[in-house]
Amino acid sequence: MTVGVFLFSLLGAMAIGMPIAYALLVCGLALMGFMAATGALAAFDSQILAQRFVDGADNFPLLAVPFFLLAGEFMNAGGLSRRIVNLAMAWVGHFRGGLGYVAVLAAVIMASLSGSAVADTAALSALLIPMMKQAGYQVNRSAGLIASGGIIAPVIPPSIGMIIFGVAGNVSITKLFLAGIVPGILMGVAIGLTWWWLARRENVQPAPRVGLGERLKVTAQGSLALALPVLILGGMKFGVFTPTEAAVVAAVYSFAVGMFVYRELKPSALYGLVLSAGKTTAVVMFLVAAAMVSAWLITVANIPTEVAKLLEPFMDNRILLMAVMMVIVIAVGTALDFTPTVLILTPVLMPVVKQAGIDPVYFGVLFIMNNAIGLITPPVGTVLNVVCGVARITLDDAFKGVMPFFLAQLAVLFALVLFPDLVLVPLKWLMQ
Repeated sequence: MTVGVFLFSLLGAMAIGMPIAYALLVCGLALMGFMAATGALAAFDSQILAQRFVDGADNFPLLAVPFFLLAGEFMNAGGLSRRIVNLAMAWVGHFRGGLGYVAVLAAVIMASLSGSAVADTAALSALLIPMMKQAGYQVNRSAGLIASGGIIAPVIPPSIGMIIFGVAGNVSITKLFLAGIVPGILMGVAIGLTWWWLARRENVQPAPRVGLGERLKVTAQGSLALALPVLILGGMKFGVFTPTEAAVVAAVYSFAVGMFVYRELKPSALYGLVLSAGKTTAVVMFLVAAAMVSAWLITVANIPTEVAKLLEPFMDNRILLMAVMMVIVIAVGTALDFTPTVLILTPVLMPVVKQAGIDPVYFGVLFIMNNAIGLITPPVGTVLNVVCGVARITLDDAFKGVMPFFLAQLAVLFALVLFPDLVLVPLKWLMQ
């Protein structure tokens, strides 16, 4: 009955058009009211809800969110993103289907800079879709490739999604960051191979080969951008700074490089960039705070135990249990955006994960990857909608273009379900 109240209140509030953050609060109110009426709680107390709401946002690791968002704004405005694209163009642009490989390589590198799928997709779309149109590539396929490359950002560190999951699930963010490196690279390899298969049919003249001297020049120009992920991951691995401090380092570094080295970041643009990062941060933090209210009541109402009973037939087989949970997340991800899905499902599934003896870091990486894939599934897929706006195509056309890459990403996800060591072994090596 409690699960029914939870689902009915949450889905009912969303069905009438209520923003998800407010729907989560309504869900919390409904759960508390139901438990007070049935005697599971002593009384309905709105002060507890207010306290849990404030405590949800009052969390030190969450300070990383605004700073990583600000770093992404500085990178795009300061020329770091453009230099990454130029670097990729110099090294792989001359192959058949070269602009597609540029998109993949640039997506992987940019994912290690910002951690935001929407920001990376918007930047890559603005830079590459006009070039791919002019070169004669199919627009919907180009848009699908760039969208599927953009969703690597939440998996490769620094990942804002992993920070939110780490806080909601009480999992080490540093371990999540390090564990996401190999899966993120595998996602890039998968869409690269898919593009190779599709590009064989494209009758497009590749760009001329760039000489070694020009390649080295472009690489040198982009070296400061390439140094950022090394700085962040190296600093966390050797204990120089925490993920939250790494976010501050990323913001200061990208600001300094864009302002004083590349000189493309103008003082007049700073207010707008900070405001944009602040608005996005406000949305994320309000969602997190509202979700923490529901998460507390989910725990008090013992909903994870009820879910565990439903999944009990799969408890003896960890691989099968992971596969079932991933299917559930895929289904939810088609209807909800990335952050709400993470915040709603984490308190429900984490107790099941721990009860089954599954490594929480391993689950977290696959969970975040699954939610990232949801960003390119209609009708909600945020990344898919971003690329539609830039390419000026319909959502149906964009989904047709993204479908081969979507299937490739799903193949990687379920390969990691079948072979957990692809995540856990590199993590053990990186943690040494």
